[in-house]
Amino acid sequence: MADIAILGSGGFGLALAIMCRRAGHNVVVWSKFQDEIDTIKRTGSLKVKLPGVKIPADIELTTDVSCVKGKDLVIVGIPTSFIRGVCEEAAPYISENTIIVNTAKGLENGTLKTMSAVMHESFPNNTVAVLTGPSHAEELARGIPTTVVVASDNVEASNYVQDMLSNSTFRVYVNDDMIGCEIGGSLKNVIALAAGVLDGLGMGDNTKAALMTRGIKEIRTLGIAMGARSETFSGLSGIGDLIVTCCSMHSRNRRAGILIGKGVDPSEAVEQVGTVEGYVCTENAYALGKKLGIELPITEQLYKILFNGCKPEDALKNLMGRPTKNETESEFLVRNEF
Repeated sequence: MADIAILGSGGFGLALAIMCRRAGHNVVVWSKFQDEIDTIKRTGSLKVKLPGVKIPADIELTTDVSCVKGKDLVIVGIPTSFIRGVCEEAAPYISENTIIVNTAKGLENGTLKTMSAVMHESFPNNTVAVLTGPSHAEELARGIPTTVVVASDNVEASNYVQDMLSNSTFRVYVNDDMIGCEIGGSLKNVIALAAGVLDGLGMGDNTKAALMTRGIKEIRTLGIAMGARSETFSGLSGIGDLIVTCCSMHSRNRRAGILIGKGVDPSEAVEQVGTVEGYVCTENAYALGKKLGIELPITEQLYKILFNGCKPEDALKNLMGRPTKNETESEFLVRNEF
């Protein structure tokens, strides 16, 4: 049994809390919003985040961030744009032996840093791990079998997280490619947003399959440029997370993309859906690709749709009209000029 604090009362934070409590751990959930805590205490649920899911009464709820003190695990489950602020607020209360577990998927605005890099800066004396993979909150909270991966520079910390969180409905694998797992989890939101745009345009399975396949190639390209290993993107944090996010209506990224494909202004689509991590991540990934000097064609065209007023159908034409190339980019297949 572990003592666990979860920062964030969003759908995924609450789903993790329910799963951890079901597995026998002591759980406290911190929220910035007193009204959410009051709603849960009054009704036993938070319909706006997890409709139809009962939240156990023995999960402690608080707005006092000092609740992280003395915990074995502190799981951070809040949107990327608020990560640094919340971590800096919690830092004075974090015990030295506490393992920080990040579940946020994205890059920091301005710095373009991964969330683990931000957390290393906020908690310099603590081990940081990343928990990621195909895991919709709506299913996790209901005990639907889910498999994820934990990655850290400290293998003992990864093994501890695996041991503490694995149970009959939640299977955790270990990976030591931390940057690869983070980039896979972050960039899949970009591709899922683009997949939604295709759905909104009325495209078919062929088109989405092409997008997902070339999308994982694009994610891998960026990851390797940042020091990740290629094989990571064939796993749960890569193709696994990409499949679930591109194909499910649980995905806010896909739902926002559908609206955009149907002609809704991108900013309005995001406002309608709520937190859409792929929207911000597209801008950051585009900037990071430029900084690293690598080609990210899907990200670039989505960036133009979201921020430059490009019509989705024109962006699709731009992708289909790119110069032909061999799929593996092997030198053996390079055409000779006669």
